[in-house]
Amino acid sequence: MNLPTERVARFARHIVLPEIGGAGQVALSKAHVALVGLGGIGSPALQYLAAAGVGHLTLVDDDLVDVSNLQRQTIFTARDVGHGKVVAARQWLAGFDPALKVGISDTRIADGNAAELIAGADLVLDGTDNFATRLAVSDACVACGIPLLSAAVGRFQGQVGAFAGHLPDQPCYRCYVGDAFDAEDCDSCAEDGMLGAMAGWVGTFAAMQAVRLLLDGASTFGDPQWGRLHILDGLKPAMRTLNVSRDNACRGCGPA
Repeated sequence: MNLPTERVARFARHIVLPEIGGAGQVALSKAHVALVGLGGIGSPALQYLAAAGVGHLTLVDDDLVDVSNLQRQTIFTARDVGHGKVVAARQWLAGFDPALKVGISDTRIADGNAAELIAGADLVLDGTDNFATRLAVSDACVACGIPLLSAAVGRFQGQVGAFAGHLPDQPCYRCYVGDAFDAEDCDSCAEDGMLGAMAGWVGTFAAMQAVRLLLDGASTFGDPQWGRLHILDGLKPAMRTLNVSRDNACRGCGPA
């Protein structure tokens, strides 16, 4: 498969990179990413995944745009307040790159429907804001055999990790957090606050890691980094990396 001439011009700065090249850009154009959550993480992540030429995007979020979102959710404008996030995001994508294939769902993702909502994706990028949803998405990824890139942010700290619990000896997100958080019990940014640029850092870093994962086997930049959790600290600033091990007793990816 070759890229059309106009697409070559659009992605020339990628193609000239030896680590990506033409083969890598073609791989991105054929990739399908399901983005769950279009908030402070999902908004900038979506922008850079679209800019990278990821050819098929599925957007899942049941929320409406609120004026308080505009401090960090960079894809929205004042005109979007009161409208569905997935609809506003699809409109942005149509203006940014109409060649991309886009599917949307404004259904709230949960245990009962997660597998259906992410079906067919090559990668799920989860930027949701509570453990119940993250664990539902993680369990669905394991069941469907889809890699998961999980990202979270609060105040001045964020984390981004790649999980492949469907593969032998690889952890899932539940291996990392355990079973104690199957409830919507996360502290909210309305209570704790959040630096807008911190959400942007986590979202754009998640997009870069997504590109890295999607290019596995297609270019030298490809490296899924399974089980590696990157902790981003905006106060210092600094970043450190932890290795997450598979929990053989995990009810998400362990023996049935």
